[in-house]
Amino acid sequence: MSYKIEEQKVFNSGHSACPGCSEALALRFILNTLGSDTIAVVPPSCIAIISGPQPLSSMRIPVYQTTLEASAASAAGIKRALVSKGNHHTSVVAIAGDGGTYDIGFQALSGAAERGEDIIYICLDNEGYMNTGSQKSSATPSLAYTTSTPAGKLTPKKNVAEIMAAHKIPYMATATTGYPDDLARKVARAKEIKGGLRFIVVLTPCIDGWGIADKAGPRTSRLAVESGVFPLYEVENGENYTLNHGPSGISVADYVSGQKRFRHLSVGEVDLIQKEVDRNWERLEVKFCSEA
Repeated sequence: MSYKIEEQKVFNSGHSACPGCSEALALRFILNTLGSDTIAVVPPSCIAIISGPQPLSSMRIPVYQTTLEASAASAAGIKRALVSKGNHHTSVVAIAGDGGTYDIGFQALSGAAERGEDIIYICLDNEGYMNTGSQKSSATPSLAYTTSTPAGKLTPKKNVAEIMAAHKIPYMATATTGYPDDLARKVARAKEIKGGLRFIVVLTPCIDGWGIADKAGPRTSRLAVESGVFPLYEVENGENYTLNHGPSGISVADYVSGQKRFRHLSVGEVDLIQKEVDRNWERLEVKFCSEA
């Protein structure tokens, strides 16, 4: 599905991201789609580095840098303050990493979802605490190397997409920079929906933490989708599932072969990941079929 990506210059060049950073690419699509009538909330993370210190911000919108655990609560407070002053039009978006979403900020996110706070929450998921030296988060996949799991992470990635869908929020979607038109369309859809928390988790491969080439971010994220590791889909009100891009015959071995964080794995261990991915897809596929 094609979608025209707006270029409103809300996000600008000259920021401090690493060359080839997927998060910077995602921010370009996200902020230019949301437009200038937006307030962003950013916790300590790579995103805070990219947005930059005042008065040198790369974002031409107000940006509030909050604590790591309070992104959703801060965004909800700002939105309520705007509404109390009669401003119902300004979008408020929290943009956090996986550590600030899956782990430390999850209680605030879950509470905001349950209360039906009128905000957009976007998680830029690079599957680890990459800003502080590539430690594991609960978004880190099975057997991946991080500096805190040198032999490979022994537990699977937390399924935050399904957890948020289970909150019955108006809109939940998965996206990635390998499909920019799909990402921008989902951000526009989240902006269009009024009332309730809208959540998008965006897979953003980390050049350094994943051990990939500077230009490999979009291709790696496409392989994640085509191998079934990270299917792209939407859920409205916790029930209506729509598949956008799913597995297309690419093996997990093809997906992990270009990433240094998996280079310690044996053929048997890659096969274990393949089986885990297959099981996850089979469980998810049932939900798409039930909507047919």
